[in-house]
Amino acid sequence: MTGALSLTVLLGFARTFFFRAWFPDWAAAHGAPERIFFAHGIVFALWYALLVAQASLIAVRRVTLHRRIGFAGAGLAASVVALGTAGSLIAARRPTGFIDVPVPPLQFLIVPLGIMALYAAFTALALWRRRDAQAHKRYILLASIVMIEAAVTRWPFAFMTADSPVPLLDISSVVTDLFLLPMVVWDLRSRGKIHRVTLFGGLAIIAVHAARLPLASTDAWQAVAGWAVHLLG
Repeated sequence: MTGALSLTVLLGFARTFFFRAWFPDWAAAHGAPERIFFAHGIVFALWYALLVAQASLIAVRRVTLHRRIGFAGAGLAASVVALGTAGSLIAARRPTGFIDVPVPPLQFLIVPLGIMALYAAFTALALWRRRDAQAHKRYILLASIVMIEAAVTRWPFAFMTADSPVPLLDISSVVTDLFLLPMVVWDLRSRGKIHRVTLFGGLAIIAVHAARLPLASTDAWQAVAGWAVHLLG
């Protein structure tokens, strides 16, 4: 799972970040991003590198080292939330809005802020339940699954522009939610039932995905978004 999630991020951000120099046409069309987005990209990439490293340490039974590094991971998670939120607000207040997103920026702002809210909740719960290995690792996976949606949206595949087969969910949400299935299958095969963290965490992700776009068009959200984009000055 950690390898699949990391490869998903690598594929999604290959043109825009990891191998940007190899795609000059894309860079020329979109211009240079604000400096904060380079820090944003590095910190987000470090999260997935840490995810693979931490899972590997457990696989070779280096539990003590895993726990020591985990405290640094908590600081990294805080940086992810801070930079993700700040980057979202900066993009939303641009005259051109979010890159390659046809939705009005204040309306679309609900998507990245919703991702950050879920990620923050899952990582906080993972830290709180760190002595319960079964709950801890599931919360970490849920947090990591939530964040891949931005990468999935950028996949260079034709089906990403197709209509969604599920009402209230766009195609990137559907693909992201499919990453919950291996957790469900693992639970059923190893435990005979779905772990409560997988169940309620997965339902929370799907519920947020389904509710955010209808909510984004309301006057209440427009007022909140309009206020939020001025928080950075």
